Amino acid sequence: MTHLPRAPRRRPNPRTDPAGPAEGLRGHAAALCSHAARLRLAAAELDWEGPEAEALRAEVSALASRCAAAADGLRLAAARLGPPTRPYRSAYEPC
Repeated sequence: MTHLPRAPRRRPNPRTDPAGPAEGLRGHAAALCSHAARLRLAAAELDWEGPEAEALRAEVSALASRCAAAADGLRLAAARLGPPTRPYRSAYEPC
């Protein structure tokens, strides 16, 4: 595995940078929604049967629900910080 040096991260200034913490929260929310969708799809495409399969489906479904709930919370927090600078889903629209 190749080791890459750590890139310096610029901290947004909320007074001058429109992409402040609210945009970061929205980006994380979008990533969590994407993870939730992939988890739900993986559970639906599971092609084996039995009690173990049902237990796995239930666990994956619960994980997807937790990702979606976290995304909803992040979107709501971002909405309280300020309006989006680029198009995102509504703060109240579930994953």
